Amino acid sequence: MSDWTVIVDRKADIAFLTDTAPASGLPAVVTTRDYIARPPGKGRGGRGPRLINLSRSYAYLGSGYYASLLAEARGHRVIPTVPAILELGGHGLYKHLLPGLEDDLNRRARRLVDPPTESFRLFVAFGYTDDPRFPAFARRVFDRFRVPLLEISVRHGAWLTIHSVRAVPVDDLDSGRQALVAGAISAFTRARQRPPRAKAPLRWTLAVLTDPKERMPPSSARAIRRMTRVAADMGVAVEPVEKKDLLRLAEYDALFIRETTAIDTHTFRFARRAEQEGMPVIDDPTSILRCTNKVYLTELMTAQGVPVPKTEIVDRVRGIEALGERLGWPVVLKIPDGSFSRGVVRAGDPAELRARARELLEDSDLILAQEYMYTDYDWRVGILDGEPLYACQYLMAKKHWQIVRHSADGRAEEGGFRTLAVEDAPAAVVEAAVRAARPIGRGLYGVDLKQNDRGVFVIEVNDNPNLDAGVEDAVLKDELWRRLVGWFVRRLETGPKG
Repeated sequence: MSDWTVIVDRKADIAFLTDTAPASGLPAVVTTRDYIARPPGKGRGGRGPRLINLSRSYAYLGSGYYASLLAEARGHRVIPTVPAILELGGHGLYKHLLPGLEDDLNRRARRLVDPPTESFRLFVAFGYTDDPRFPAFARRVFDRFRVPLLEISVRHGAWLTIHSVRAVPVDDLDSGRQALVAGAISAFTRARQRPPRAKAPLRWTLAVLTDPKERMPPSSARAIRRMTRVAADMGVAVEPVEKKDLLRLAEYDALFIRETTAIDTHTFRFARRAEQEGMPVIDDPTSILRCTNKVYLTELMTAQGVPVPKTEIVDRVRGIEALGERLGWPVVLKIPDGSFSRGVVRAGDPAELRARARELLEDSDLILAQEYMYTDYDWRVGILDGEPLYACQYLMAKKHWQIVRHSADGRAEEGGFRTLAVEDAPAAVVEAAVRAARPIGRGLYGVDLKQNDRGVFVIEVNDNPNLDAGVEDAVLKDELWRRLVGWFVRRLETGPKG
């Protein structure tokens, strides 16, 4: 039996489901009127229901609109959400999305053996379409709008343009579309059977996004296993997911991203999807946006009065030699979205500075120039929900000025580490880390700092810091994982502000 409930104005609107799907896999059905008047209780494991709102209309202040509005107020997960309804309700609210979608549509059309020769309408049901030309584009549209049934009107020309995107009423479906919708609902709501793996009843499922092939993941397989064991004792089942599982994400209750995040990869799409589904997520999209760009972070830290090394934004090579006079030699250059010491170089003289800057500016319109601060180690303070979680000293790699030394052959050599109890770390370091993380959000962050005779300086804030068995959890051990899993449980039990 499915954990999902479908909301319809009349049960006859989806009578076609019984003819096309096995009864054991059908979601429950409730009318819009009944849901508004008599909300269902908690389901299996004490969870609130998962809802698909297939009302005939989502018009503002109509019954379909109120069904989604009340679902959010009741802490029920619902698709579409009110923001999705409002966005789709007016062309002016979603037109900013069309250029990116049109780029994707035209790129895919150019690859076709028989590209479109006339205008057409693309029907999308939960990311699926019966148009064999554009299955991937259908998933992209659904991923962005998160409305169950959509129709995209495309005008033909030298450049395919999207004229409109609208929600399709379920009672308007012809027999062909009904068959597609039946299969799509079955695929969307299908949940895997999960055998019990813990003494405590498993109330929640936490998806952990990993890439088994990533060379330097934020958490090792051993760390994930340790978290899984701790989580099971708290009634949470941890299940690894990968890039290919985006369409299945709604099967889970929460998401923990354990891949290196970036705006232009699937990690950001996973974060956005989780947020759209109302799922607690680390890292959330806003935190990824704020942390993955060092230019933004530098401006934010400066505006908040958080001490940072002397830094300047660079947009051209001409006149760059003067940086050495203002910042001192050597000068450190950084691309905005580097990670694990990648995209960070050091220049010791004007010629090297020009050459290095020219290389980095080929990939980014802006780069950062920063004063060089050598220390034997960098501080990393983990912050969870505004509170310090752990404190580590990451030592520089052998005969290198960074904690990670990258070789030309792709290998990476890391320095050692020392983990301290938070109360044993310098108070100034911990205080600066908390201040730096506060304007980012309420998730999990790793704040990198340097301490010298001039004071404490924040280098950057990481949205998906390392959490490895025997390193960051060396002091707290299982308690670190209990606090992390507890962050998800509180939000699942009490809502986003829990």
